[in-house]
Amino acid sequence: MTDIALHAALVGQPGSRDQLNTPVLVVDRAALTANIETMAAFAASRGLKLRPHAKTHKSADIARLQIAAGAAGLCCAKIGEAEALAAEGITSGLLITSPVVSAPAVARLIALNLATEGLKVVVDHPDNVAALGAAAAKTGKPLEVLIDLDPGIHRTGVASPDAAVALLQAIQAQPSLSYQGLQCYCGVQQHIEAFDLRKTALEDRGAYIREVIDALTAAGGAPAIVSGSGTGSHRIDAELAIFTELQVGSYVFMDDQYLACDLAGDGAQASPYQRSLFIDARVVSANSQGMVTVDAGFKAMSTDAQPPQVVAGAPEGSRYFFMGDEHGALVPSSGSPPPLGARVTLAAPHCDPTVNLYDAYHVVEGDTLAAIWPVTARGRSR
Repeated sequence: MTDIALHAALVGQPGSRDQLNTPVLVVDRAALTANIETMAAFAASRGLKLRPHAKTHKSADIARLQIAAGAAGLCCAKIGEAEALAAEGITSGLLITSPVVSAPAVARLIALNLATEGLKVVVDHPDNVAALGAAAAKTGKPLEVLIDLDPGIHRTGVASPDAAVALLQAIQAQPSLSYQGLQCYCGVQQHIEAFDLRKTALEDRGAYIREVIDALTAAGGAPAIVSGSGTGSHRIDAELAIFTELQVGSYVFMDDQYLACDLAGDGAQASPYQRSLFIDARVVSANSQGMVTVDAGFKAMSTDAQPPQVVAGAPEGSRYFFMGDEHGALVPSSGSPPPLGARVTLAAPHCDPTVNLYDAYHVVEGDTLAAIWPVTARGRSR
């Protein structure tokens, strides 16, 4: 049975959060809204566009909220995410931030280009440029492309200013491709916790990006768009004045890694953004002294981060431990563990892969289920 079928009758009923079948992915509407508004206001105050990354939430509903707050479009990690959003009416300003290379994927990309406006995709190899140019030529509608720049992790992107210029020339040789600019996402630097150390690292990468921009400009390809940045770097990048748009993603939910970072550098202990993504679980066994078992294990959340913090439903300081695919242990630091059947709220670890485990968000206002939103692009990794 789907989440909507299970829980639709609970929407709007006071206290209905406690009646949800668990484990369940929960979004606090007030915190989500505040995060979206805070980031939109920041970008507007700095004259920057927002193109938030949909790989975080994979949700047409959240995308609509971001667009309503002023976003110029959405980033998508894979073409499948872009297709899923477009099918739900998000048809303008999509940017696919990974190269689209295989013949079947290129065919889908060209079809998506015909069905949307302002679709963009990154490229990092002349063979891919030639393939995209040939495919787009058959439709009569140009395809917009950005050069992807490797920030130094050797995942994707051209690896030098000379390579960027060579790729620019390859793009310019394809009449059916429209050169739009440059993408560079410095992912490694996003999670450096100390503001000053993160700033130094980003200044170093910023100097390199400027070198590439200068080389492209000298070759007749001054980038109209310079897309990149992220939740961990957006405030620093705004001061560096390199990017024209921000690809921030995790700010809508926040997770332990980002909340551990001093994002603002102003000495304030509180993050400008609030945690809004949670997992509600339930105590399903209470037979062992000093601990209980909840119904959320490896299948309920990302396991590439630290185990989740316990934020409600158990004594302060209680700790969670994984106990297999379906279960976790809850051990209080003091006092008695929660009783059988009690609801326990866990902070979602690494938000992106946690979201991809669920079919729907259960949007709450306090303890009331206010809405159920599908995870539109769940599993769309190709």
